[in-house]
Amino acid sequence: MKFFVSLLLMAALSFALGLFLPWWSIAIACFLVALTIRIKPGGAFLAGFLALFLLWGWLSFYISQQNDHVLANKVSMLVLKKKNPNMLMLLTGAIGALVGGFSALSGSLLRSMFKKA
Repeated sequence: MKFFVSLLLMAALSFALGLFLPWWSIAIACFLVALTIRIKPGGAFLAGFLALFLLWGWLSFYISQQNDHVLANKVSMLVLKKKNPNMLMLLTGAIGALVGGFSALSGSLLRSMFKKA
């Protein structure tokens, strides 16, 4: 149950902070949630990874859908050297997922470090 609560909190807090702060504020959100909710480090990484993969993947698809994938097609030609907006959305989700997963892992490890001391 803690896993799903932390997953939802990470996604919601990352979305809220992303409205007002730079993109890297997702790391702060996942770090704080993993620091406050007691969850094992592996579970914290997985929760942060899944929360941000789903959030950024969905957001990139939603934003791209609004303009009929015009910008995603052009950016995928620049980055991937082929016209594949879906792969670009997957890459966007993966980058956010890695940032979220590692920051949640850091928060969980910091919590366990102070617990043993």
